[in-house]
Amino acid sequence: MTDVDEQLMEIVRGASELLVRSELEERIKAGQPLRVKAGFDPTAPDLHLGHTVLLNKLRHFQELGHHIMFLIGDFTGMIGDPTGKNATRPPLTREQIIVNAETYREQAFKVLDPNLTEICFNSVWFDKLGAAGMIKLAAQHTVARMLERDDFSKRYASGQPIAIHEFLYPLCQGYDSVAMKADIELGGTDQKFNLLVGRELQKHYGQKPQCVLTMPLLEGLDGINKMSKSLGNYVGITESPKEIFGKLMSISDDLMWRYYDLLSFRTGAEIVQLGQEVAEGRNPRDVKVMLAMEIVARFHSRRHAQDALSDFEARFQRGQIPAEMDEFSVTAGSVVQILKVTGLAPSTSEAFRLIDGGGVRVDGEKISDRTAFLASQTTVVLQVGKRKYARVTIN
Repeated sequence: MTDVDEQLMEIVRGASELLVRSELEERIKAGQPLRVKAGFDPTAPDLHLGHTVLLNKLRHFQELGHHIMFLIGDFTGMIGDPTGKNATRPPLTREQIIVNAETYREQAFKVLDPNLTEICFNSVWFDKLGAAGMIKLAAQHTVARMLERDDFSKRYASGQPIAIHEFLYPLCQGYDSVAMKADIELGGTDQKFNLLVGRELQKHYGQKPQCVLTMPLLEGLDGINKMSKSLGNYVGITESPKEIFGKLMSISDDLMWRYYDLLSFRTGAEIVQLGQEVAEGRNPRDVKVMLAMEIVARFHSRRHAQDALSDFEARFQRGQIPAEMDEFSVTAGSVVQILKVTGLAPSTSEAFRLIDGGGVRVDGEKISDRTAFLASQTTVVLQVGKRKYARVTIN
């Protein structure tokens, strides 16, 4: 392990908030590896780069010599995390959870060292807890405290239904910390309430309360909304090398630095140096290529990253697209909207037909998702079929 100041500097890099710093400093000074917890509910089969923000931070802790506990919420996944939801979410079945959990384990090991990672399933302790234990757990929190949560209070005030089982979710997440004897728990900024419940429950069970480290929510390709499959602004870590490379090359120059901070394994000093080079005249495209290659290599291989770069350069630097084409300046939006604005598709139904038929490309990458979103502050080449092109600047 490095000294305390160096560890803390690495731990808070890119983070939103650390609670409580003095407590974490005391634990690091004790010289024992921290028990570091992060939980993931396997509610969908695939992870995207937004999920890997926590994985990357776990890796930082791992490199500092701490004990990583990757928690798969196979029990809590059946409840359904209500965080940020304005409606009750239907719980998944145990069978769905088991299938998704296995893919999460495989994908997590693309970032974490499998030999130094403890995989935990919270069904292990909740199946033993039973109904009587769950009632005792529920007695540790009040309805008033639950309604302090922003999403619950908004739903209550607007008359939106809140199911009783949703109140159990923060308690179960907190009890995970008790069962795992966590020293510190990581989560997104939207998870802060749940993470603090863990602190309170640990006090009740006679444990030293965990520290809390919140990480920002990664913006998607549009640079505005949280990365999400439902919004089509995501980069899936199981997507092909060419898809990952092309999507990352489409982000704005400003967003690129956000991705460096939250996704790159380069040191903070290296990223600062790259920023200085761009400020002094280096083409930001070159730095974006470095980021895209790093991400592709992480989830595929270096050879795949080099092939993706070669393919990208072949299409955009060797005259495979016409030098002259109509140019448009549009507001950020879905590919469908922009196809209509530019006249490349006369209607929404025709845009859908073109996408479904594989006839739409953005910067040479085939678009297959009807909800695909084009990021702001970028310029792309939009292609329909073999002969229709438009250079589109997105504001």
